Amino acid sequence: MKRRPRDRYGRALRRGSTDELLQAQEPEQVVDSAAQACQRAIELFDERRFFEAHEFFEYVWKADDIEAGDRRFWQGVTQVAVGCCHAQRGNIGGARTLLERAAANLSHYPSPHQSIDTAALICLTDNIAQQIRRQGALPKLEFARFPPLTQESSLP
Repeated sequence: MKRRPRDRYGRALRRGSTDELLQAQEPEQVVDSAAQACQRAIELFDERRFFEAHEFFEYVWKADDIEAGDRRFWQGVTQVAVGCCHAQRGNIGGARTLLERAAANLSHYPSPHQSIDTAALICLTDNIAQQIRRQGALPKLEFARFPPLTQESSLP
């Protein structure tokens, strides 16, 4: 069965509607490793395509070659993208909940970890949560770019 069309924020639309994610790529079809998936997720995140970014981060989180001790970290990274997606959709409760969970999951790891500046990513989630408290959840919030990768370690 064909999936339902979605708007650019990943919300399901009525059948027959224009699918704004028709060109979206599935991680399994375009990447060969968790590292490639992470790179693609960051590109999508920086383009404010958070629904699509979360799909690639989730691929990393659930990849076979990710160590069990790092799964919570990648879950947190994924939750940042999902929280931003909820903010774009106008879902205040969902956005705040996911951003809080993300920060909690990430706080268990050093900075940097897996080439990601954990402290900067937590700061990014806090800044978005503060904007939501002040303005509500809106597509036009000032979403920062994903923190630059560090050189201290390598991606999975």
